[in-house]
Amino acid sequence: MKISVIGAGGVGGYFGARLAKAGHDVQFLARGRHLQAMRENGLRIESPVESFVLENVRATDDAGAFDKPDIMLVATKLWDLAETGRQMAPAVGERTVVVPLQNGVDAVDILSGSLPAERVAAGVAIISAQIGEPGTIRQTGPMARLRVGALHSSQRETLQAFVAAGAAAGFAAEFVDEPRRMLWEKFVMLNALAGVTSLTRQTVGAIRDDPQLRAVLDAAIREGIALAQASGASLAPDYEAGYRKMFEGLPADMRASMAHDLLAGRKLEAPWLCGAVVRRAEALGVPVPVNATIWAGLKPFASGG
Repeated sequence: MKISVIGAGGVGGYFGARLAKAGHDVQFLARGRHLQAMRENGLRIESPVESFVLENVRATDDAGAFDKPDIMLVATKLWDLAETGRQMAPAVGERTVVVPLQNGVDAVDILSGSLPAERVAAGVAIISAQIGEPGTIRQTGPMARLRVGALHSSQRETLQAFVAAGAAAGFAAEFVDEPRRMLWEKFVMLNALAGVTSLTRQTVGAIRDDPQLRAVLDAAIREGIALAQASGASLAPDYEAGYRKMFEGLPADMRASMAHDLLAGRKLEAPWLCGAVVRRAEALGVPVPVNATIWAGLKPFASGG
């Protein structure tokens, strides 16, 4: 398949490299020192599953310069997404399927403001990875999965072919029939984990070991479930039990990517995570005191610095 990866950070860099290594025509969007290192030395993947160097990387800093691909994986940060959509619009073909992989539940609507709505599908990335240094993606733990769902019937065939390509490339890939549920199930879990690891500056293991911190995380999850239900999203009946099982299996030294951004003084996705929970909850009259407290604590750092 012809695949464009918009944003070659932890998410886009990892999955794009695996697809390229499997023989697919992959081009990356990257910038600055990361782009320079990829061009000069290739893209290095450091992973407990398989480490390798992808040589002769096709990379650019011009989102509009891609050949019109079958699939566009969009893995930029949420605060860049609207501008990224405008920049990449010339590269979106009549059959291209655009798959946003951002956290939160706003990405589809944001991209649909710049691109034809029928071109934008739903996607979820489940992985802990980040740029370790320019030209290097470092994955923490073996978990790496992409889930995609068609929001228009014309997208199904391309997305199903992409899922097959991902499975052959060596990572878990799944086509889901209920994309709205998929987005909310990821959002509820990720929002709580990102919020608590960021606000406390603690790892998953530290939160697991502290009953009070664990209670805060559980309360944030329950508030998210209530908001999803009030928003018309039907989560799995055993969703909360599944979250608990998943949380117990996470690496003890793991932090959400937003916590890494906070510790590095970078901008945060908090306005689209806990901030979005508060904004949506106020509109629907859903009480979310824990998420409101997390948002209040993180808001002064949302712009970085």
